[in-house]
Amino acid sequence: YVLVAHVVNDDTDQKAQRQRAFIQQLEKKKISVTRIFHDDKVFFGLRAPSEMFEDYQYLLKVSDSCNWCGDERGSVTQSTSLSCRYVLFFLSENLDELLMKHVFETMFCLHEVKFSCLNCIHYQSNPVIDYIMSACVFLSCRCYLGEKVALYYLWLGLYTKLLIPAAVLGVIVFLYGLAFFNTNPLITEVCQSDIIMCPRCDKRCTVWQLSETCTYAKVSHLFDNEGTVAFAMFMAIWATLFMELWKRHRARHVSEWKVYDWCEEEEELILEIVNDPNCQPKQFRHSYLRSTLVLILVTLMLMLIIGLAHALVVFRVVAAPLMSEGKWDFIKDHANIVAVILGAVLHYVTIQIMTRVNRWVSLKLCDIEKTNSFAATERSFTVKMFTFQFFTLFSSLFYVAFFLGRINGHPGNYVRIAGWRLEECHPSGCLTDLFIQMAVIMLLKQTLNNIFEFTGPWLKNCLSRSHAKKLERKCGHCYRKACRDEQGRVEPCDICKLRDWLCNYHLANTDAFSLFNEYLEMVVQFSFTTIFVAAFPLAPLLALINNIFEIRLDAIKMVRLERRLVPGKTNDIGVWTNVLEVIGVLAVIANGLVIGVTSDFIPRLVYRYHYGPCTNGSTQTHCMQGYINDTLSTAFMTHQAVKKDFGLEQMVLNGFNVTQCSYRDYRSDEDYALTSQFWLVLAVRFAFVILFEHVVVVCKFIAAWFVPDNPTQVKNDRMHDKLARLKEEIR
Repeated sequence: YVLVAHVVNDDTDQKAQRQRAFIQQLEKKKISVTRIFHDDKVFFGLRAPSEMFEDYQYLLKVSDSCNWCGDERGSVTQSTSLSCRYVLFFLSENLDELLMKHVFETMFCLHEVKFSCLNCIHYQSNPVIDYIMSACVFLSCRCYLGEKVALYYLWLGLYTKLLIPAAVLGVIVFLYGLAFFNTNPLITEVCQSDIIMCPRCDKRCTVWQLSETCTYAKVSHLFDNEGTVAFAMFMAIWATLFMELWKRHRARHVSEWKVYDWCEEEEELILEIVNDPNCQPKQFRHSYLRSTLVLILVTLMLMLIIGLAHALVVFRVVAAPLMSEGKWDFIKDHANIVAVILGAVLHYVTIQIMTRVNRWVSLKLCDIEKTNSFAATERSFTVKMFTFQFFTLFSSLFYVAFFLGRINGHPGNYVRIAGWRLEECHPSGCLTDLFIQMAVIMLLKQTLNNIFEFTGPWLKNCLSRSHAKKLERKCGHCYRKACRDEQGRVEPCDICKLRDWLCNYHLANTDAFSLFNEYLEMVVQFSFTTIFVAAFPLAPLLALINNIFEIRLDAIKMVRLERRLVPGKTNDIGVWTNVLEVIGVLAVIANGLVIGVTSDFIPRLVYRYHYGPCTNGSTQTHCMQGYINDTLSTAFMTHQAVKKDFGLEQMVLNGFNVTQCSYRDYRSDEDYALTSQFWLVLAVRFAFVILFEHVVVVCKFIAAWFVPDNPTQVKNDRMHDKLARLKEEIR
């Protein structure tokens, strides 16, 4: 482990005294300290004593959570990993305060020689690294970066593999809609219609013909068709199967790694005892006052996030009418679609800003809670951060999915915000608005995040290469014969050490939450892939393409462009398992509501079997002929309330005055009351949602029961392992 500080020549300086006192404290713990000066900086190389390995090994062997016999010293890499964990554990007692007061500039766990050469200038083919890049999993590097990182790549690898069938089926659903692109009677009805529609906004908008939105109707059918229902059911069951298969996959590997029974609390206790044999355990505490305060602050934060979603709604409401009177004909003709796209881009910008705010707030709330261990803090932070991010990402999508076009009123009684009329759905349905919103956010988020996430460390690494080349010329060749002792063990000279330390120093910084960022990115993607997949069947395909690059970019970044993550043991992905299971349940509810409430699947079903031409047994016309006209109601200018909403200048089309116009709703032409067809459709919608959710939930339970969490082979191997250990002990 390496600490870096600025050189202070004045011995009376308070920073120099604090720095010296801290280093002396480390030396008392038998941590060897190597000092190397370079320019205006001093590097402190820290190495844990060999006695620590023996104590740690023995305590882990006799602990309740051990199901292995301690091969931690079998590898130099494993010993280095443990040394980093131990040194960091000791440093964490006082170092945070010293870093805040700028006594030390930074700290990092040193990459191994073969890896640090890779980071800097000696990029030679390394079988371990080549395996990481090709197999996409850090299994061979588990002892180098720890089980935490290995499990992340294990989870991401399985998730990416299982996205393949979901992506294939999503493409099939998309192609199914494309196959009937030109022959669908609903599209034909819109494109050949002579129906005059009511103005989309107050004052500035005029009446328009339904046939103008022919392209929009075609796009809507690509995603709002019969195949969407089956695909949504498949994805809900897929999410459950993924979780069950992941539990089996995890159990098999953690059993091989001998950490099946590993316990985080015992690990921290062991490190505390190794650090101080007279230590006292941290007591568990719970304060109802602190919990109440945190709950209130979380509620206020969620209200702020929902308020931002309302602000985006107001932007769309205001933008559409303003653009409809613009100078460019294209924007005037497609004002609503442009407003939706701009709203989605603005939503993405809001997400980027709120991500930083959410992180800061989550950390402050964890400070208020005062948890008794880092593991508890990490769990608490994960739950809070994901909750805030979920509301930030999905609040606007929930509005588009379930409220857009349903609370806007009707001619003569429109709902307004600050004088502006709420936006309406297209006569072909509201699902396309949701699709546009999801597509823009998903594409921008995944593409730009990967670009910025990789190019930042890469540029920093390129700029720092000159320092390493300069030192290489001084030494001649890294790890020359002069750098080895009589037994042939490597003990580099100061120039070699400094070169490696500078290589690590100039890499991008990592911290305790670096791996959290990777998990959060992927779990958010999992949410997009499952929760609103009924509106965007191509989401699994986009996720698959992104993940193919993501795995490799993350591997290159961790090994070549970033400082080494402090290796950590674990046997699970922690609280993320619970988060993923919650997302699976939300996916069932959301997709049921999207199909039943947002899409036109139910109104079409009701029309086909209750109001359409096939109701009376007619086979001469298509069963959906006349559906679009059936979903429209008529507003007459003779009605006083309608006159107030629409001015005479708005009711002009191609120079002719219009006395009536149509709008999307099931209302009477006389008194604008809701018709019996509206109530029938609403009843069928609710019945479908309840039926869909119950059927899918039952299927999820059956799938979870059918696929055991633990493979039989793992259970048998663990029993044999325990029996062998007990026999060895008695012998």
